[in-house]
Amino acid sequence: MHAQMAALPHHQFDDPADIGDTDGTYLRQAIAWSCTARARGNRPFGAVVIGGDGTLLAEAYCNATETGDCTGHAETNAVRQLSPRLGRDALAQATLYSSAEPCVMCAGAIFWSGIGRVVFGIDAVRLREFRGERAEQRDAELSCRDVFAASPHAIECIGPALIEEASAPHVGFWKS
Repeated sequence: MHAQMAALPHHQFDDPADIGDTDGTYLRQAIAWSCTARARGNRPFGAVVIGGDGTLLAEAYCNATETGDCTGHAETNAVRQLSPRLGRDALAQATLYSSAEPCVMCAGAIFWSGIGRVVFGIDAVRLREFRGERAEQRDAELSCRDVFAASPHAIECIGPALIEEASAPHVGFWKS
């Protein structure tokens, strides 16, 4: 496994995305939820979902530590709020804003929900710089873009964006 990791583009940073005011506003809301998660003793991740008409559809944060549910990631929690009450047509017009690049599990939830657009803050490579390489803090080494590329419906993915703001909740959180 370690040899496989060495072959990955471990330190290749994506250039920051230039996002508009509306995307910036909602991404900052997701980042605020990541601060809530951290304040509650969870890993600092947050998500907000906005409908195609600008309606707030869901807000969520990572609650895995407080609930003991390892699937309690922000994006997955947001999708859980939405999928019972909204159809795929509505979700195809929605944007999920995440404080960080969605992990493989969350990207899968986004894929299955039919959400059509994702905007994220800190990318997985930069996040790894905070987290280090401890086994219990590692994610599957797969970009959310790779998961989205396998989708039969288009999922627009924008990020990283607002990197400094999205990084702030992680400063001093991850112990080496």
